[in-house]
Amino acid sequence: MFAFVFPTIDPILVEIGPFAIRWYALAYITGILLGWRWALRLADSSPAGINRKMLDDFLVWATLGIVFGGRLGYVLFYKFGYFIHNPVEIVYVWQGGMSFHGGMLGVALAIYLFARKHKLPVLAMGDIIACVAPIGLFFGRVANFINGELFGRATDVSWAVLFPRDPTVGRHPSQLYEAGLEGAVLFAVLWFVWAKTPLKQRPGATSGIFLIGYGLSRGFVELFREPDAHLGYILSGITMGQILCIPMILIGAGLLYWSKPLATRGRGSKTKKA
Repeated sequence: MFAFVFPTIDPILVEIGPFAIRWYALAYITGILLGWRWALRLADSSPAGINRKMLDDFLVWATLGIVFGGRLGYVLFYKFGYFIHNPVEIVYVWQGGMSFHGGMLGVALAIYLFARKHKLPVLAMGDIIACVAPIGLFFGRVANFINGELFGRATDVSWAVLFPRDPTVGRHPSQLYEAGLEGAVLFAVLWFVWAKTPLKQRPGATSGIFLIGYGLSRGFVELFREPDAHLGYILSGITMGQILCIPMILIGAGLLYWSKPLATRGRGSKTKKA
């Protein structure tokens, strides 16, 4: 069987004294900054009157939602038993351990609180953030690949990779599958929806498509991804990642189905732009 030997890459990109920049942190920073810039461009065509200044102010809220939500999601969904006995390690984010589902909930809460504070339409705000989320997903999965973590199941395909943590078995590079589907493909789909269809006139529809697209993509790639060692399969070959995707798909379908055009929202009156 042929397999690519994964090179050993130091998880620390740059280290100066006690200060270190890790690939994982760089991926988060890059994803947030590029996502923010893309969100500013989308704001120019927002049908709900969300402007660039609002998104500038939201950047810090989104960052806190990603970090705190992602970490708490990992603690609650994946290693609750461990952290309940080692609570101080919950803050050790530099050691890795973030959950996308938790980060998504953190950002959703940030959107809700920010929108309520500034009297913005929550769903329209969420649609813009949904369009930029695949950027962060792409860089996050690439960082997972560089770190040689969250790799795939054993396989004999010609593109199998021998990861340093298990160099005797060729595995699916599932991190790259996720970067492609959850990142590049989903980004392209959402850009098309926003730029080429009337769905952006229906607040919540774009967010619904994102939730459905991510849920389907993640659920599919989980068929090739090695389950977390401390969890294994939850139910008859179903992983925790797949279970968490089910409510995402259902909520996304609900948002898509019940979203209404801006002109018909309310009791027959047109919604004015802010």
